[in-house]
Amino acid sequence: MVIETKTNNLIDRIDIPSYQEKVNEINDMIVNKTGAGNDFLGWVDWPVDYDHEELDRIVEEADYVRANYDVLVVCGIGGSYLGARAAIEAINGTLPNGKMEIIWLGQTFDPTYIAQRLEYLKGRRFAINVISKSGTTTETSVAFRLLREMLEKRDGVEAARKAIIATTDKARGALFALAEKEGYVRFTIPDDIGGRYSVQTAVGLFPIACAGIDPHEILLGSADARRDLEDPNLDRNQAYKYAVIRRAMYATYHKAVEMFVTYVPGLVQIGEWWKQLFGESEGKGKKGLLPDSATFTTDLHSLGQFIQDGTPVLFETVLHLSHHRHDVKVPHDEANLDGLNYLEGRSLGNIQDRAFEGTLAAHTEDGKISNVVLELEEMNAHNLGYLFYFFERACAMSAYLNGVNPFNQPGVEIYKRNMFRLLGKPGF
Repeated sequence: MVIETKTNNLIDRIDIPSYQEKVNEINDMIVNKTGAGNDFLGWVDWPVDYDHEELDRIVEEADYVRANYDVLVVCGIGGSYLGARAAIEAINGTLPNGKMEIIWLGQTFDPTYIAQRLEYLKGRRFAINVISKSGTTTETSVAFRLLREMLEKRDGVEAARKAIIATTDKARGALFALAEKEGYVRFTIPDDIGGRYSVQTAVGLFPIACAGIDPHEILLGSADARRDLEDPNLDRNQAYKYAVIRRAMYATYHKAVEMFVTYVPGLVQIGEWWKQLFGESEGKGKKGLLPDSATFTTDLHSLGQFIQDGTPVLFETVLHLSHHRHDVKVPHDEANLDGLNYLEGRSLGNIQDRAFEGTLAAHTEDGKISNVVLELEEMNAHNLGYLFYFFERACAMSAYLNGVNPFNQPGVEIYKRNMFRLLGKPGF
């Protein structure tokens, strides 16, 4: 088992076995695709049923992009970029470190953000991966129009065609039609997998491969998670155990917020991906936990006071890595003006582990805040693929336990209609 859901830091008592019958029922709905939103359960078996031919093309095209360009611009929003960004930063860190630089557009209208990145790209060889099922997502389409115009004016239409990779619907939509007309390399977003569950498809795997991460390892990790999570027994199924804890925190103890905590800056985007997954899947019918995130120890100097001593509306879920990929030791300083010589020779990994233990004790013993610890030995491509699937399976179970469809997002469409009306879009 790659991930262990540890319950020994729960202040609130939860009778996990009492949920077994309901979990069995929902698991059958997930496996047999009979629950609400079952048209979007393709992700369940995708780690073993994925398109092998397309994965070969993904690897081949990623090799071409890395050999011919300095930067890949991933143009997408929500599930069309969060998973890829989370994976790349989790594995490669927050700096390119000699690997292909990946930058992100299409997730905002902010003119300053966009203008700065367009200016940055002017003197660089860049390719574009535009990701949109419909091809009409406004934020993404505006950014892509600007990027495409820049490439075509600077390098010519033919060169631009070679530099643009479209990830979109297999047979229809505006982006599909444009890709067919222009001859762009094209990858497919499966019909039965929604955006926030799509990181193990071409949506995530192509940018991941361009960043030098092996997409086969991501899929292998997800396949291992699928195998481990087939049995719904709550003594063994760590994802369903986590889902049951979330349900009890919300329904029995009336918590309003789940704070997802990591201690690694490179995992910040995992938190962003996790927030979309759970927020968009569960936040319906005036139900659901608010998914929030924090990075310790950084945020202990800002949110720490509230978590420890503020309104008791939350519980914490801590993703803890028991192995540090790199380490640095504290040096000796003769003057010792900062008083840190007591740490001389200690590794930062060791210090961070003690900070984790001290914070856990403070929040549970003194703050009376329940903590779920998700223990993961180390972050690598295999374990990340496992983690993605773990959360996807847990999220489906959690949403069904709350009585909502995990795979639609009716509320998201309302802001779009209002925005289109205010902008004067025909038909609105």
